[in-house]
Amino acid sequence: MKKLKWLDDNAEQCVCIILMSAMTIILFIQVVMRRVFSNSLTWSEELARYLFIWLVYFGISYGAKIRKHIKIEAFLGVFPQKIRPFIEILGDILFFAFAVFVIWTAYQWVGRQVKLRQKSPALHIPMWMIYAAPLAGFTLTAFRQIQTIIYRVKTIHQGGSHD
Repeated sequence: MKKLKWLDDNAEQCVCIILMSAMTIILFIQVVMRRVFSNSLTWSEELARYLFIWLVYFGISYGAKIRKHIKIEAFLGVFPQKIRPFIEILGDILFFAFAVFVIWTAYQWVGRQVKLRQKSPALHIPMWMIYAAPLAGFTLTAFRQIQTIIYRVKTIHQGGSHD
């Protein structure tokens, strides 16, 4: 149970740190190869791009986890203080619905890529692995949105305020 709690608390952060570190190291090596050795790696930019894609989708999930996605505070200020928590929940439900839509669409894209057996130009990795980034990221985002909705509903029932 302790490991599950740790995973729930740190999954996105760890993945994002690993992806960002790998991307930074690869791009640094590419710059050194170009500037110092006047030679460039054929695969480094492609790999960095794919790592960045995965980083973005895990970052979306992390933003959902910490409840720090873009929201329009001025719009929220239009409503009376008492109903603002309900408006926030409505926004969370809409974001959850969007996540489910992206999951479904990404699932279809991945399926097409599996059938096409297309490979990336430099690394020759199956392209479905790249197209799986939105599927993985938004599946985790949907899970985080469910957690957020539960948190907000509990907070309302307890009569407390939340972010």
